[in-house]
Amino acid sequence: MFERPKNGERAVLVHLDLQQEKDREDLEEIRDLAISAGVEPVAVVTGARRVPEPKYFVGSGKAEEIRAIVQAHAAEVVLVNHALSPAQERNLEQLIQCRVLDRTTLILDIFAQRARSHEGKLQVELAQLRHLSTRLVRGWTHLERQRGGIGLRGPGETQLETDRRLLGERIRQLNKRLDKVDRQREQSRRARNRAEIPVVSLVGYTNAGKSTVFNRLTDAAVLAANQLFATLDPTMRRVPLANGEAMVLADTVGFIRHLPHDLVAAFRSTLQETRDADLLLHVIDAHDGERQEKTAEVNEVLREIGAEGVPQIEVFNKIDLVDGAMPGVERDQNGRVRRVHVSALTGAGFDLLLAAVGEFLRPAVVRQALQLPPSAGRLRAQLYALGAVRTEHVEENGDWCLEVELKPHAWSQLRKTPDYAAFLPAP
Repeated sequence: MFERPKNGERAVLVHLDLQQEKDREDLEEIRDLAISAGVEPVAVVTGARRVPEPKYFVGSGKAEEIRAIVQAHAAEVVLVNHALSPAQERNLEQLIQCRVLDRTTLILDIFAQRARSHEGKLQVELAQLRHLSTRLVRGWTHLERQRGGIGLRGPGETQLETDRRLLGERIRQLNKRLDKVDRQREQSRRARNRAEIPVVSLVGYTNAGKSTVFNRLTDAAVLAANQLFATLDPTMRRVPLANGEAMVLADTVGFIRHLPHDLVAAFRSTLQETRDADLLLHVIDAHDGERQEKTAEVNEVLREIGAEGVPQIEVFNKIDLVDGAMPGVERDQNGRVRRVHVSALTGAGFDLLLAAVGEFLRPAVVRQALQLPPSAGRLRAQLYALGAVRTEHVEENGDWCLEVELKPHAWSQLRKTPDYAAFLPAP
């Protein structure tokens, strides 16, 4: 697909401070992305512009400076901390005589390295192909339209159309395979809904400690490392709650500023778990000076995938790195849990977190008074088997008077049973 940077390759990083907030990127983040991709940053070129330059993005003078630094450090790849157009990428490569990767391509490459499951590999390949399909036109010299002259017309155009057709066919095949995976996921979701098992999804900026939180809550062994996108494939585990109920906890891919749209589209089935969750645990690095900006970025991605309406509890992680920070719970003006302070490394505050989740997910129950005749002994036994009976006494005529509590779903199931319907009140 893309030429992947090899481990140990020497890279020059390029970062511009752009005037518009929506175009700005973080310099430290491109370092982390480069290291996560397995390359060695040997130099950083910075600059400032009001708007990107059409030909080179960085301006002709800055492009010449990059070329000199690449030659001086014998660098093998240039990583630009911004999204480049195909023409800008090609022009920089021709001038610098070195491979140039933009931010989007670099993130796609990291995802390709981290995908382990069959579904994850399919999703990453689809994202790469969609990204590549936008770069066929004027992207590479061998695909350009041939100029005039007998025997020179046509081959370039034919090559371009052939590549488009092959890409389109492969994209259709991947979509078909992922549709099958979607149907399997939907079956699992329906089974959880029938069993009334709530789903809690972990979300957060990459490297906020989501996988460590997941491992602490589930005693799982999901890879947790101090690098961006350490885990990619979604993992789900059943977790018991203190009230005797259970939840399914889902660990999803970490978000990042300006997450490529091709990735968001390709990972729609994975992100569906987030959109359909009953509760989001938004893991935030309490020690990060840019946590407010990163929290806003996560909420923007949630809005983009249609999950902005899902309730969330903020989990301020890594309090062990913050002087004076202690485990605790913050509530809003209505008394609902808004934020929990924890340390996934030490386990501090996780009893508070589980209690907060259990409080939020406490199922709605219907309390009902029943008076059952002796002939309804089977229904009485069933209610006891469900653990629904709270109090009971016997009338003089032998009727049982019961105070029972059941979930609405359980009541509807009992009413569908002909043997019991006559003894139950109308809904």
